[in-house]
Amino acid sequence: MGWLWAIIVGFVLGLLAKAIIPGKQHSPLWLTTVFGIIGGIIGNALARAFGIAATPGIDWGRHVLQLVAAVVIVFLGDMAYMALRGNRQRA
Repeated sequence: MGWLWAIIVGFVLGLLAKAIIPGKQHSPLWLTTVFGIIGGIIGNALARAFGIAATPGIDWGRHVLQLVAAVVIVFLGDMAYMALRGNRQRA
C-alpha cells in the first residue's frame, strides 16, 4: 500500500510542479510521476533533517518541502530529458 501512495503523491507533486514551472515541459507523464516521487522522497528527507517530519495536524512544512523539491527535480529532469532526446534525434 505504501508504493501505491508514493505513486499517487508523486503523480500529484509532478503535476503541481509542471504547473508551477513557467513554459512547456516535454517530459512524458510517467517520467513526471517518477520525478514527483523523487521530489517527495527528498522533501521528506529534508523535513526530517529540519525536525518537522511529524507535527500535530497537517504537516504543511513537510508538504512545502516536498513541492519545492519536486519543482527542482522536474525542472532539472526535464532539462536532462530534452538534452538526451535531442542527442538521439541528431544521431
